[in-house]
Amino acid sequence: MADSSFDIVSKVDRQEVDNALNQAGKEIAQRYDFKNVGASIAWSGESILMVANSAERVLAILDVFETKLVKRGISLKALDTGDKEPKPSGKEYRLAASIKEGLSGEAAKKITKTIRDEGPKGVKTQITGDEVRVTSKSRDDLQTVITLLKGADLDVALQFTNYR
Repeated sequence: MADSSFDIVSKVDRQEVDNALNQAGKEIAQRYDFKNVGASIAWSGESILMVANSAERVLAILDVFETKLVKRGISLKALDTGDKEPKPSGKEYRLAASIKEGLSGEAAKKITKTIRDEGPKGVKTQITGDEVRVTSKSRDDLQTVITLLKGADLDVALQFTNYR
């Protein structure tokens, strides 16, 4: 019998991020605590820019945006806000966040090491570009690896694709 396999990737649906951003923008425009403070959230090139007149309000905008991302099924591990400290810029505060996609070489090595150390024997891993292919003769072993990785404390959002 042929080996079964699946791929571990870190991809984010840009349309869902855009929908979450638009929903957050609407809520910010309507909420009373954001009236007349210059609060906004929008795309700025490849990053998301949050602006308000105080650092606390910028963090509140971030909280609204994170809530919308979670409701849309996007892991917060995919959102990179740096040190989460709004920077003063004139009379306003700004916070830029970016969306992380793809597995870095370091993250891929950490995943394969976790599978080797804690996963079932007979499971093989292979790093190809920004994804990791996991193969095994037993589909149950593959299910065990998926469960192991979902419970592992990795700092990337993982999806499991091409399960066959």
